[in-house]
Amino acid sequence: MPELPEVEHVVRALRRVVLGRRIMAAEMKLPRLLAGSSPASFKRKLRGARIDDVGRRGKYILIGLNSKPGSATDQVLLVHLRMTGKFLCVGTDEPLPPYHHVVFYLDDDRRLVFCDMRQFGRMRLLARKALAKLPQIQALAPEPLSEDFSFDYFVETLSQSRRCLKQLLLDQTRVLGLGNIYASEALFLAGISPLKAANSLSKKRALRLHQAIRDILQEAIDAGSTLRIDFGDGNGSYFGTTERFWRVYERQGEPCVNCGAAIRRVVQGGRSTYFCPRCQRR
Repeated sequence: MPELPEVEHVVRALRRVVLGRRIMAAEMKLPRLLAGSSPASFKRKLRGARIDDVGRRGKYILIGLNSKPGSATDQVLLVHLRMTGKFLCVGTDEPLPPYHHVVFYLDDDRRLVFCDMRQFGRMRLLARKALAKLPQIQALAPEPLSEDFSFDYFVETLSQSRRCLKQLLLDQTRVLGLGNIYASEALFLAGISPLKAANSLSKKRALRLHQAIRDILQEAIDAGSTLRIDFGDGNGSYFGTTERFWRVYERQGEPCVNCGAAIRRVVQGGRSTYFCPRCQRR
């Protein structure tokens, strides 16, 4: 599943190809991807809408739409990619890519296509003013690179949980944007065991972890994360590359970049956790 840096790069790539474009028509070929409205209503409300902005809240993509010329953005298309959701942009004379479930016909003779092999992705079209009241948006923790994700907030969050740190970091209602990759990487950068109970962490180590979360996310954004996005490549795949810039993730048995000890893998909550047993003592 894409994490915050990956979603941020999808947002930036979308901006380059759709910002300012009008949606002439839309097709919803897999109705279960859509929440909160019918495919007929979805198509009707999108017809003629201009794409005014593309943003992000956590791992949700927010596409701002203006349905009335000259007015402010009044609709938002909320998109969650889940495991295999992808956007592609193809010309009208090109074949549609595999697993195309939503097609947006743009005013520049291109089609923005949402593909999803496993069909876990979700979309919701709603009024801009209703976005903040949506339960799944209300429940999200502060943006990790914002001032709202303060050290005081983080310490209070840790103190209220007996869960191990890795599992807490994956909870989007407590710490936003981290998934399996960057939770492991942040803990390594901070030199803290993923098995340690959250409420047992000292303030000194909590400060290191707070900074490591920010650093690892910013590093991944600046480095291009795991993405090499080309919306016009036609193959429906922009997640995953052969390049590995991670320090511990998927490096089981390899030497630690700091001390040379073999990286270990354990399973927590059904997910793999990678760490250095020497650098990340409890």
